Amino acid sequence: MTRLLPHRPNRQTPLSRLRSCLVAAVCALTLLGIVPSTTHAAAPEPSPVPTQWEFTFEPGPLRLAWVDVDGEHKPFFYLTYRVTNHWGGVKLFAPDVALMTDNSNVLRSGRDVSAAVTEEIMRRLDNPLLESQIDIVSNVLEGVEHARDGVVIWPAQDLLADEVTVFFAGLSGEFQSYIVGRNTDNPQRYTLRKTMMLRYSTPGELARQGDKPFELVEKRWVMR
Repeated sequence: MTRLLPHRPNRQTPLSRLRSCLVAAVCALTLLGIVPSTTHAAAPEPSPVPTQWEFTFEPGPLRLAWVDVDGEHKPFFYLTYRVTNHWGGVKLFAPDVALMTDNSNVLRSGRDVSAAVTEEIMRRLDNPLLESQIDIVSNVLEGVEHARDGVVIWPAQDLLADEVTVFFAGLSGEFQSYIVGRNTDNPQRYTLRKTMMLRYSTPGELARQGDKPFELVEKRWVMR
């Protein structure tokens, strides 16, 4: 004959009761949107080691130049750089460079920059190997003897900016797809490229900067 044991209620210890309360609270906050859900994907980051071809990039200083344009003395940002193909083979170099000030105004290099302005700035730099953004677009052979020197130029529209950031794309073949609103009725797919970010401090009035280079405060790869 089987002996039945008397039923005993399941008693929670103080620690288990506290754990249950915490779990319930986190679930409630997640539903309210106060605590982010772990199902939301983080923004892509570049691979810690190169997974695709990549140029070696050496940025020069970012400076301000004043050039006479149609009788007016106008300011322009310019950045010199060198790229070298250490990856091997032949790689096409087609830079895509943007400058952003702290007011989120984004400018593409070369836009609203005349050929005369480019020629004048290159004349002042006095480097016979220096190439404009248009002329430098071509294949780059392997080795330091085939390194290319270039310059990118933007009109300086904000002379009161405290910070300037340069995004230099075209240095790497790495890219990632990123979907925004995956669980919505209108998901958007974006292709992000591995891009070199250069952030400069530009405190004070830039009109008084002269030819002094701006301070580089951050240099790193981003997906953009």
